[in-house]
Amino acid sequence: MYDGILWNNKILDCVVLSMVIAQGLKVIISFFKEKKLNFRYFLDTGKMPSSHTASVTSLATAVGILEGLDSVYFAISAVFATVVMFDATGVRRAAGKQAHVLNKIVDNLKKKEGLTLIEENLKELIGHTPMEVFVGAIIGILLSLIILT
Repeated sequence: MYDGILWNNKILDCVVLSMVIAQGLKVIISFFKEKKLNFRYFLDTGKMPSSHTASVTSLATAVGILEGLDSVYFAISAVFATVVMFDATGVRRAAGKQAHVLNKIVDNLKKKEGLTLIEENLKELIGHTPMEVFVGAIIGILLSLIILT
């Protein structure tokens, strides 16, 4: 059984490790796609897999294992995980699509009218596809199961 190494808190260890692993996978996946190593992805939002999802599903799984699936703590963490995953695929993804459209409008105004409305483009990859969230969930759940059982 795992004794909690990083912060002497098994649940926090699972959450942080799942987030670090998911963010590290973004760097590795981008390396294979882009054929260059870009450590910026380690701190970036969006892309495969969702580290937010990995962390909250790791939290819910660890709480369920340690406190029981019938505990109020598990109920709170499961609802929290659901909200985060819904937000990642819904609101944040929609905001990213809107940012893409706004960036195109601004670029067109720059070209046609010579206007400079903003200095830099809005960040477009802030949300996740359902597959990115699913993979993040698998990472979080498996990591807590492996560490705590």
